[in-house]
Amino acid sequence: MQLVVARIGRAHGIKGEVTVEVRTDEPELRLAPGAVLATEPASAGPLTIETGRVHSGRLLLRFEGVRDRTAAEALRNILLIADVDPEELPEEEDEYYDHQLMDLDVVTADGVEVGRITEISHLPSQDLFIVERPDGSEVMIPFVEQIVTEIDLEEQRAVIEPPPGLIDDQAEIVSSREEEA
Repeated sequence: MQLVVARIGRAHGIKGEVTVEVRTDEPELRLAPGAVLATEPASAGPLTIETGRVHSGRLLLRFEGVRDRTAAEALRNILLIADVDPEELPEEEDEYYDHQLMDLDVVTADGVEVGRITEISHLPSQDLFIVERPDGSEVMIPFVEQIVTEIDLEEQRAVIEPPPGLIDDQAEIVSSREEEA
């Protein structure tokens, strides 16, 4: 099975290093020197990591055969993909790989069916479940502990406690003007 572990950013310096947007909780394992990664688009790879280092809080990688800024800049926005054993599980109990979460049924704590996870969007602040509802519409659910209260892989479901307005049109409007009247 293949997992996207990073996206290549801009070139750094003149010796072929690139910044990477890490998309794995295990960068020390997936993005270590010597790792051979497939790419999207496939025509850009595979790429072998030669060196890696952290500079000003950003991970910098250099790939074999990439020796200058021009070659590094040509890799910009390429996705790095690692082959992972489907039986492998994340180290932490409350961590999940995307493939484990895809197609889970989403239900509220009181058993109301919301839909099925069709996509997971990795944003800088949090991850989002893209959930297809039975009527074909989509709803975005933040993958945060306060909303997603349980992931049950055996039952293939995610239990949520959505705030008003997240999955329905019943948002609570709080206005300071109403209190003054």
